[in-house]
Amino acid sequence: MKPRYKNGNVISRCPDCNGAVTTFECKNSSQGEFGTVIVDKQHSYDGQQYSRIIYKLMRCAGCGRGGLAKIHDNGRILDGELEWFIPYSIESATLPDGVPNGIIKEFREAELCASHSAWRAASGLFRSTLEKVLKANGYVKGSLASRIDEAATDGVITEARKKRAHEDIRVLGNDVLHDEWREVNPEEVFASHKYVQRIIEDLYDDRETVESVLIEKGRIKQKSDV
Repeated sequence: MKPRYKNGNVISRCPDCNGAVTTFECKNSSQGEFGTVIVDKQHSYDGQQYSRIIYKLMRCAGCGRGGLAKIHDNGRILDGELEWFIPYSIESATLPDGVPNGIIKEFREAELCASHSAWRAASGLFRSTLEKVLKANGYVKGSLASRIDEAATDGVITEARKKRAHEDIRVLGNDVLHDEWREVNPEEVFASHKYVQRIIEDLYDDRETVESVLIEKGRIKQKSDV
């Protein structure tokens, strides 16, 4: 979600609250305001005229993490317009038990990039996460496109998931890694985030069933009882 400015506070996701939506407050009852820098300056922002820029220190009402907001106003903070807010965060997706640590770390780093609006970097890392999770499940040969197709043919992901893997993860990542520079928008990254997490769930949520399919197809070896 995009941070929102309301009644002098900011409504945003907090990375230290696992991406939960919370209120970042500009003051509390015992200390008053946490801190403000005011720059008196006639200027234009987003097509509107303002008389000053405000930098306000804020604190998450949940965990106490600090935040900083840049606000444009005309002398009344409550009427101001938010330009940016730090920290920006996305909701941290839940992953099943048993996911290899390297895949988890790659996925979380992609989330971290997205939380800082590094959309292109996040896109590349979500694609990389998909490659790693397929490799960990025995899909090691050929292009990423062919490995996605093989996983669908084996039945460990659905045809609908295959389509999303191609369109929302692989193609977006390829645009970033191999093609000319272009702007990547947040909605594209959020879709990639969502479907990488869904594919990880497909492969690890009912791991016993998936492993039996992978063993039958010769993708992985049966674990020794010894």
